[in-house]
Amino acid sequence: MKLVRYGAPGAEKPGLVDAHGDIRDLSAEIQDIGRTTFRTETLKRLAALDPLALPLAPRGVRIGPCVGDVRNFLAIGLNYADHAAEAGMPIPGEPIIFHKAPSCIVGPNDDVIIPKGSKRTDWEVELAIVIGTRASYVPLNSALDHVAGYCICNDVSEREYQLDRGGTWSKGKGCPTFGPLGPWLVTPDEIADVQNLAVRLDLNGERMQTGSTRTMIFDCAQIISYVSHFMTLEPGDVITTGTPPGVGMAMKPPRYLVPGDVMTLEIEGLGRQSQMLKSWS
Repeated sequence: MKLVRYGAPGAEKPGLVDAHGDIRDLSAEIQDIGRTTFRTETLKRLAALDPLALPLAPRGVRIGPCVGDVRNFLAIGLNYADHAAEAGMPIPGEPIIFHKAPSCIVGPNDDVIIPKGSKRTDWEVELAIVIGTRASYVPLNSALDHVAGYCICNDVSEREYQLDRGGTWSKGKGCPTFGPLGPWLVTPDEIADVQNLAVRLDLNGERMQTGSTRTMIFDCAQIISYVSHFMTLEPGDVITTGTPPGVGMAMKPPRYLVPGDVMTLEIEGLGRQSQMLKSWS
């Protein structure tokens, strides 16, 4: 299934995408796409529905973040060897974990706001994992059993805040609008091999990032198992898994986002998102 949330910010309705690409309303079946939706019996019930029997959502409706009420928004840093190299940082021996503020989550096509005073706002296309069942001390061979689905994340980053202001990376990762998620939450049965998905990002129509999830240093199963040994993962938690090379800070000279720029992100099987940059006001 491709699950979706649509409507005005803060008032999104649940839906699913039918075989024709149209959004069908799930409001009569569930309240939202989130923690309670990911019970096994609920997902099975939704999968058994005839999408064509469900009401159509309005054409052109806003698409919201594909998961609601996210409590933990985690991220893995430097998870592609070629991105670590372009950043001038050593390949990590263990996953680097940091937090993005759940308050930074927005819809896949919402505007991204450059923070007040920022001069080094950057882009990062990433595969995100959405947890479906509670995970604590999970063995590697069953880690993917805890996945509700996958989606695209733009791990928007302010590099001065992240790297030059001391403390943790989270300073440059959780600014308002720095977490577009979606358009869809795609359940694992629709993904033949999550470790072989093409990943790309264009800026104003120019290709910046081209990669594949097969070149991750730590794959999705390793990430879930590893993180679950340090904290309990709950349904609806999001883990974004790192970016391939091609970020702005690694260019010579560096290139950062300015108002009017448009980022377009795609991951094979997970759809497409696009955001325009706006200045803080």
